[in-house]
Amino acid sequence: MRVRPERAAVNLLKELGIVEPPVDVFEIARKLGIKVEMAELGPDCSGMLVRGETGAVIGVHYAHHPNRQRFSVAHEIGHYRLHEGGTYVDRGTTTLRFRSSNSNSGSDVEEREANQFAAAVLMPASWVRRELEKYSFDLGDDQALRELCSSFQVSTQAMMYRLTNLRILEDESPAHRTQ
Repeated sequence: MRVRPERAAVNLLKELGIVEPPVDVFEIARKLGIKVEMAELGPDCSGMLVRGETGAVIGVHYAHHPNRQRFSVAHEIGHYRLHEGGTYVDRGTTTLRFRSSNSNSGSDVEEREANQFAAAVLMPASWVRRELEKYSFDLGDDQALRELCSSFQVSTQAMMYRLTNLRILEDESPAHRTQ
């Protein structure tokens, strides 16, 4: 039975004893025996996972914003943990799985799962909810949103997707806050 991305991410954080943001995905990769290398990957590739006989390597686009690089590493760790031996493109003794413009649309199941895993590793649901409870948080307050993003070291876009997927944006509507 396949492990759901959210559960796999929570399990990984628990396994490694990570209990608060920001999550150091480069350290996670190291602990999993995955080498991370910065490289020029072209305009349509943020990151890639290469598996070979000597181990795994995650390539990350060196010119991207550090928050984007962190998400890319988490995304590739998601492929590593969720899709081992799956539908990778074989090239001799090496397996490649590229993160490309297709992954942004979420059209491929494995890409969606890797994105879900990355979001859950970087912004675990319980941590996000805990952070929101600490403050009188108003999602319309750009400064508060920037501070939340800063504490998790993620982009505003990634945080907004996460809040939406966790259905927190619905919970934070003015009608809910006044009741």
